[in-house]
Amino acid sequence: MVTESLLGEQQVNYEKKPYGLVVFSAVLGLCCAGLLLHGGSNQVTEPAVNMAFQTMRPLGQRMANAESNAAKAAQVTLNRQPSSSRSNLGQTFIRGMRLAEQTGARAGCRGQLTCMRAVGLFFSTQGGNTEAAASVIGSAAGLEAKEIRDAGGPSVLSGLDGIIVGAPTWHTGADEQRSGTSWDDYLDEIRALDLKGKPVAVFGLGDSSGYGDNFCDAIEELHNTFEAAGAKMLGYTPDSNYEYYADSKSVRDGKFLGLPLDADNEDDMTEGRVNDWLKQLKTEGMPDMPGA
Repeated sequence: MVTESLLGEQQVNYEKKPYGLVVFSAVLGLCCAGLLLHGGSNQVTEPAVNMAFQTMRPLGQRMANAESNAAKAAQVTLNRQPSSSRSNLGQTFIRGMRLAEQTGARAGCRGQLTCMRAVGLFFSTQGGNTEAAASVIGSAAGLEAKEIRDAGGPSVLSGLDGIIVGAPTWHTGADEQRSGTSWDDYLDEIRALDLKGKPVAVFGLGDSSGYGDNFCDAIEELHNTFEAAGAKMLGYTPDSNYEYYADSKSVRDGKFLGLPLDADNEDDMTEGRVNDWLKQLKTEGMPDMPGA
């Protein structure tokens, strides 16, 4: 039996920005801040450029050349700034830092001024509903949704600061391997990971009308798998406000162990449920996400 129907693919376009441009923007922003703090002088001093350069260095050796070029370009550009444009330098700084943060998160860097803590969004799907829901979450959170198999499997999870995962319930009534997706192949490997204290949240897709007695059962399986690896589980939601839902293995003390979504019967509610859930995750300890 199948709880997931085929949907048209929803795609979210993420602009690919070269690292050199990102570094240039951030270095330019840092230099702009230096100008503002030093009274708006037309010339950027060598210490200011060096400070910006050193700040960017933790992004990795592979960006060293880009950093050097960006610092030089920033100095030249700022030296040419007319005094009338200095009022916009603060905005330039903010834009540069935000861009560096987003790209830094995608590159996996953490704990630095120019890097935000990295959150990964992963799914696996059979008919397309889970991928579509992951795209909605990714768009709202500013994250790139990745198929766990294509992302490299469970090995990518340990290097993240926060994790959001999603799966359908394909094998209704099953005690294990309920999603019928790549997750089923990785459950033992995930349990063996050291995810102690790492915030993890689960979303699931189900059909509350056709399979109301097994609605989003796969949420519990993923939840318990990550919990066994020591993760801090977030994002529990009340089991109310689902018109056809009758029972689920994923309910504990009146709450789902994650976010259930029903694209077959309540697709119009998905976006609102996602937005509310992301706000909840932030209050429970999920690291900040670019769009949330």
